[in-house]
Amino acid sequence: MKLFSDTIHNLEQGLNYSSTKNKVIAQNLSNVDTPNYKAKDVSFKKQLEHAQNSFQAKRTNENHIPFGHSDQVIQIREKNGVTYNHNGNSVDIDKEMTELAENQIYYQALVERINGKFNSIKSVLNGGN
Repeated sequence: MKLFSDTIHNLEQGLNYSSTKNKVIAQNLSNVDTPNYKAKDVSFKKQLEHAQNSFQAKRTNENHIPFGHSDQVIQIREKNGVTYNHNGNSVDIDKEMTELAENQIYYQALVERINGKFNSIKSVLNGGN
């Protein structure tokens, strides 16, 4: 029996993804003037597949397709085939700043949600007070 649902684990995975994305964006921004630096991005597709694989379904027939479980790692990949600067650098500072702002909002939303879960647990442990 699990003490907590998968919600806290899924929120933790989201925080890990967001933290990694923030580090990659910061690395891109710090290398905006580095010749031949190729901007990097964090793969969301693998995270989405991981979230979809974490669903549990009750199989009422052995012929039904099972839902799988797999722990996939967050992937960081170079953005190939694009060059924004004359020195071979592929960092678009406006795009990176936009992604940074979006990621900060996403991270804060996850933090607020996980705090709500812990506050609910705390309330239950205190007898609803």
